[in-house]
Amino acid sequence: MRTLAKDLEKHVGKTITIEGWLHKKRLLGGLNFINVRDRSGLTQVLVQDKNEIEKLRGLQIGSVLSVKGELISDKRAPGGAEIHDPEIEVLVPVTDEPPIEIDKPLQHKSENLDTLFEHRVVGLRNLQERAVFDVQATICSSLRSFFEGREFTEIHTPKFLAEATEGGAEVFTLDYFGKTATLAQSPQFYKQMMVGAFERVYEIAPVYRAEPSATSRHMTEYTSIDAELGFIDLEDLEQLLSDLLGRVVDGVWDKHEIQLKKWNATKPLLPPKIPVLSLEEIHEKYSKATGENSVGEKDLRPDEERWICDYAKKNLKSEAVFVSEWPADEMKFYHKKNDKDPKLADRIDLLFRGVEITTGSMRENKYEIVLKQLKELAKGDPTDPGFAPLLSAMKYGMPPHGGFGMGLERLTQKIVGLSNVKEATLFPRDINRLTP
Repeated sequence: MRTLAKDLEKHVGKTITIEGWLHKKRLLGGLNFINVRDRSGLTQVLVQDKNEIEKLRGLQIGSVLSVKGELISDKRAPGGAEIHDPEIEVLVPVTDEPPIEIDKPLQHKSENLDTLFEHRVVGLRNLQERAVFDVQATICSSLRSFFEGREFTEIHTPKFLAEATEGGAEVFTLDYFGKTATLAQSPQFYKQMMVGAFERVYEIAPVYRAEPSATSRHMTEYTSIDAELGFIDLEDLEQLLSDLLGRVVDGVWDKHEIQLKKWNATKPLLPPKIPVLSLEEIHEKYSKATGENSVGEKDLRPDEERWICDYAKKNLKSEAVFVSEWPADEMKFYHKKNDKDPKLADRIDLLFRGVEITTGSMRENKYEIVLKQLKELAKGDPTDPGFAPLLSAMKYGMPPHGGFGMGLERLTQKIVGLSNVKEATLFPRDINRLTP
C-alpha cells in the first residue's frame, strides 16, 4: 500500500512504500539522499547501498520512482521522518535535463516570465510555484462555501453571444455557422435575468476581453467571479463584498500560511466593514498629498489606486477600500442612477492592495428606464437578440438588484503578493501568447 508524504509520522518504525517523482538528488559519496515528491509533499530517502545508488546514476529530476524501506524518525527531514535501507524501482526514467529548476525558488523577474510561462508544465513541479495554485483552489472553495452559505445558486452561462454584453470594441468575434458571434465579456445579462428566477446567483467561469494591452494587469482571458442578488441596496452590496473578501482571506491563511510565508506574503489587514471613500474625496486627498492634480477626473489613475490603498492601510486600518459616487455619464446602460443625485451612479469599485479587483453596482430594474438608457447610453436596438431577453426579464418583473464581477487571478495575485497577474494564471493569454 502506498504511503503519502503528509502521513509519514503515522508510520514511523514501519516498512512503507512511497511513489512519486524524483525531486532532488544528492550523491555525495558517504551520504546519499534523494527527495521524492508526491501530491502531498516530499519524502527524504537515505541511500547507502551501492546497488541502489547505481539505479540513480544518470537519472534526471522528474523520474518516476517507487521506494520501499523502513521509516525512521528524523526531525530534520521533510515530514519529520526519512526512509532508510530503500529498495528503489525506477518506474519511468527521465534522462533529459529539465528546462526549469524545480528544487529551489524560481526567479520571477519580468525578464524571466516568458521562460516560466513557456515551461509552465515543468515549473509547476516546483513546490513554491505550485503553492500559488493551491491557494487559488482554496480561494474558489472558500468562495463557493460563502455563496452557498448565503443561499446563492450556482449557474453556468453561455460564452457564445449574439451581441457584446457590455458594448464597446473589446470583444472577440467569430463566425458561428454563417452568423457573427462574440465571446462573452461577462455573464452580465444572464446573471441579471436569473435574479428573476433564483434571486441570488453566482458563477466562476472564463471571460474574454480583446484588450490590446500588454500590461501586468490585463489578460485577454481570465476567470471571473460573478454574483447578482435581488432585494438589496448599495450598502448591502458593500457589506456582502466586505464579508466575502474577509472569508476568502481567512480561508486561505488557515490552510496555506506556511506556503504563503515562503512567498513572504502577509495576511491582509481587513476590518469587518471595508471603508468607503468617494471618488472626489480620493482625488482631493491624492492631489493634496502628492501635488499631482487629479480633481475632476472621472476615473482613478493607477498611481492613485496604489496611493489610496496605502493611505487606507495606514489611516483606516484596511488594505481594501471602496470607491463610491462615480459619475453617471460614465455608467453602463444597465446601471442605476442615484435616486438623490442623478448625476451619480450607484456604483462602487473595490480596491485591494493597490489595484481594482471588482466593480459592483445597483442595476436599473425598471423596464422603461432600462429601455431609455439602452437607446441613449449604448445606442442599442431593443429588438436585437443580444438585448431582447434582458428587456423581457425587466418587463415581467425584476426586483431592485445589484452585483459584481471580480477577477480570480487578480485576487490571487494580491493575496500572494505577485507582481504580475499572469503569474497567478496557469496558462496566461494576452496579445502575444496563445501557447502552451
